[in-house]
Amino acid sequence: MLSVVLGAALFVSLVLLAVVFLRRPALRRSAEAELRGLREQALREGEEAAARLRDEAREEAARARGQMEEQARALREEARERLEDVERRARRLAEREQRLDQEAERLEARRAELEKRRAGLAERSAALDGREAALGTAEAERAVALERVAGLTAEQARAELVAQIRDQAKREAALTVREIEGQAREEGEARARKIVTMAVQRVASEQTTESVVSVLHLPHEEMKGRIIGREGRNIRTFESVTGVNLIIDDTPEAVLLSCFDPVRREVARLTLEQLVLDGRIHPHRIEEIYEHSLAEVENLCVRAGEDALVEVGITEMHPELIALLGRLRYRTSYGQNVLKHLVESAHLAGLMAAELRLPVDTAKRGTLLHDVGKALTHEVEGSHALVGAEVARRYGEHEDVVHAIESHHNEVEVRTVEAVLTQAADAISGGRPGARRESLEAYVQRLEELERIAKDTHEGVEKVFAMQAGREIRVMVKPGAVDDVQAQIIARDIAKQVEDELTYPGQIRVTVVRESRATEYAR
Repeated sequence: MLSVVLGAALFVSLVLLAVVFLRRPALRRSAEAELRGLREQALREGEEAAARLRDEAREEAARARGQMEEQARALREEARERLEDVERRARRLAEREQRLDQEAERLEARRAELEKRRAGLAERSAALDGREAALGTAEAERAVALERVAGLTAEQARAELVAQIRDQAKREAALTVREIEGQAREEGEARARKIVTMAVQRVASEQTTESVVSVLHLPHEEMKGRIIGREGRNIRTFESVTGVNLIIDDTPEAVLLSCFDPVRREVARLTLEQLVLDGRIHPHRIEEIYEHSLAEVENLCVRAGEDALVEVGITEMHPELIALLGRLRYRTSYGQNVLKHLVESAHLAGLMAAELRLPVDTAKRGTLLHDVGKALTHEVEGSHALVGAEVARRYGEHEDVVHAIESHHNEVEVRTVEAVLTQAADAISGGRPGARRESLEAYVQRLEELERIAKDTHEGVEKVFAMQAGREIRVMVKPGAVDDVQAQIIARDIAKQVEDELTYPGQIRVTVVRESRATEYAR
C-alpha cells in the first residue's frame, strides 16, 4: 500500500516537471520518454503491491480457516466427551436401579421367611405349653409314686435334700477358702515386693570401695630417707610396732601402707602422718606417736558410732555397743564398708516397718546391730550373728532386737516380723548392683552378656544398649535390612535366647527399635 502511494507521488512530480518543460521542444521528447518509463515502473510496482496484498489476504484467510477448524474440532471432542459421560452416568443409574430391585426382592423373600418362622414358633410355643401341662401332671404322679416306693414323705425327702445341699455347700466353701488363701498369698507377695521397692527407691547411700593399701603424701623426697633411717632402723621399728608393711618405691613424694586389717592400717597412717609433720623420726618417737594414734583411732571409732546412731535416728544405746559399731567403720565385707552397710540396712528396715505399721525403732535397732559381732569375731569363738546377739543381750538390748541379730543368717529359726525385715534389708543392701565387689563383677558380666546375645547372633542389628540395671535391652536395627515383621521376630528370638542362656531375677524386656526417616526441603 505504501509503494502505491509513493509511485503516485513520483508520477505527479514528473507530470509537473513535464508541464514546466513543455515549452522547450528539445526537452519535451526526453521528458515524454522518461514519463513513459516512470509510468511503466509505477504500473509494475502497483501490480507487485497488489500481488503482495492478495498473498497476504490468502494467508490470513488460511489462518482463519485453520483456527475455525481447530475450534470446531475442540467443540466436537468436548461434545463427544460429554456424550460419553452422560452415557456412563446412564449406565451407572441403570446398574443402581437393578441392584435396588434385587435388594427389594431379597428383602421381600426374607420378610416371607420371617413370617413363616413366626408361624412355626407360635406352633412350637403351643406344643410346649401342652407338654408343660403334661409334665406337671406327670411330676405330681411321680412324687406320689416316689413317696410310695421310698417310704418317705415329702417333708422327709426335703430334709434329706437339705442335708445333701449342706454337705455340698461345705465342700464348695472349703474350695473357696483355699482359693481365697492362694489369692491372699499372691497379694501378700505383691505387696511385699511393692514395700521393698518403695524402701529401695527412698534410700540413697553413698558407695565407697575399700582397699588394703593407703597412700601417704610426703612434703619432699628427702623425707623418704629420714623414714628409712640409718641402716633401716626406723622403718623396721615402724613395721614391728604397727604391724603394717611400709612400701617406699619410686613413686614421687609418696609412700604406701599395706595391711589387711583396716584398723591397724589407719593407726599406722596417723602415726606416720604425725611423724612426718613433727620431723623427728626415731624408734622412741615412733612408739610414742603410735600410742597417741591408737587412742585417737579409738575416739574416732566412738564418734563414728555416735554419728551412725544420729543418722539412723536412735537416741539411746550402751556406750560399749556404740564403740563396737564405730570399729566397724574400718572393716569391710567383700569391699563394702560394714558400718555404711549397717546404716543403709537400718534405713531400709525402718521404711518397710513403717509401711507394715510395725515398731520402727525395734526394726532399726535390730538391723543396725545385726553385724556388730564382726567387730569381735577374731576375739570370740562362734559366728558373728551369735556373737553379736550375745553382746547385745549382755548390754541390755530388747529380746526382739537380740532375736533379729541371731537369726539374720537363719542360724536360729525366725520367729518375728522384725527379724524377717532385718534379713530382707541385709540382702537388699548387700545384693544391690555395685554394692560389693563380686556383685559388681557379676552385674557387669551380665550386662555384657545381654548385649552380646542381642548383637552377635542376629543380622541387621546396628546398636544394642542394656538399660535399667539389666532389666531392659534396647536394640536398634537397620531400617533398610529389617522390616517390621522381622523386627518382631528378632525381639522374640532375643527374649527366648536370654531365657535359655542366662539366670536372672524378675523379667527382662526386649525392645527392638526400627526407625524410618523422610527428609524434604522447602524452597
